[in-house]
Amino acid sequence: MTALLSVRDLSVQFVTDDGVVEALDTVSFDVRAGEILGVVGESGSGKSVTALAMLRLIRPPGHIVGGAVRFDGVDLLTVSEEQMRAVRGRSISMVFQSPRTALNPVLTVGRQIARLFALHQRASAPEAWRRALEMLVLVGIADPERRARQYAHQLSGGMCQRVMIAMALATAPRLLIADEPTTGLDVSIAAQVLELLRDLGRRTGAAIVLITHDLAVVAEVCDRVTVMHAGQLVEMADVRTLFARPLHPYTQALVRSIPRIDQDVTLEPIPGTVPSMLAPPPGCRYADRCPRVLDVCRRARPALLGAGPEHEVACYAVEQDVGVTVR
Repeated sequence: MTALLSVRDLSVQFVTDDGVVEALDTVSFDVRAGEILGVVGESGSGKSVTALAMLRLIRPPGHIVGGAVRFDGVDLLTVSEEQMRAVRGRSISMVFQSPRTALNPVLTVGRQIARLFALHQRASAPEAWRRALEMLVLVGIADPERRARQYAHQLSGGMCQRVMIAMALATAPRLLIADEPTTGLDVSIAAQVLELLRDLGRRTGAAIVLITHDLAVVAEVCDRVTVMHAGQLVEMADVRTLFARPLHPYTQALVRSIPRIDQDVTLEPIPGTVPSMLAPPPGCRYADRCPRVLDVCRRARPALLGAGPEHEVACYAVEQDVGVTVR
């Protein structure tokens, strides 16, 4: 299937007083039209940096230092800022973490949505307001006339998240990036937001990149999954394969850390910590935490290799298992 968005060797660095932080190291993946792609990993793995880099929203002291982000065949990293502004919010939208703080506190939520129609579609003020109310209805907000005239501080966290989704979908984007959309929400509201995203993706045909640290969320709504660790991509698979046959030791550890209600098991925390990105190890960045570490793991970074249909993994131990020569 042709990729809607293709990320190739994307790298991001942050220049600090202590040195250069390698936040993202040659990350590559595709997003297909109409699918929900999950991006998972611990805090500090590079998930949010990936999303911001895709939209060229990395700000100093951060810099995109390499790679390509092709949307409809056009590399977004090479177009002008004016062209990029035309892409953001129109063809690609993003739902940020912490929706209450992401919303403008001095504008009503209805006015914030209406401004998108006025800006991107040149709608008149009455038309923009009418369509803003329609978007609130679309995301399941009751009494849209009243809610549209309220400010973010007057709404619950779940309702603010629905407003953010309404804003993201207002211009019918082809790609929606949702960065931890359930952070800070209680379980029932989080489930409603995820179901809303899945339903809207199906109804609008938009592809969704869902960034989360929660594999249970991925199992519920995603079609494919990319697993990130310490700024690198370590495994990719369709969601059924990933949970039935996780191959990378890090992915296996993530799966073992998921609470289960159908089994009496003790949760296993992942040992160790993410290595410092100021001086990352030259080989596999999971080596110091890995129960299957080999000598070569500390010397050279493993490449992503095919481990089956729709399944890639970067691990020397897995290469040995399938009979590939370890470099």
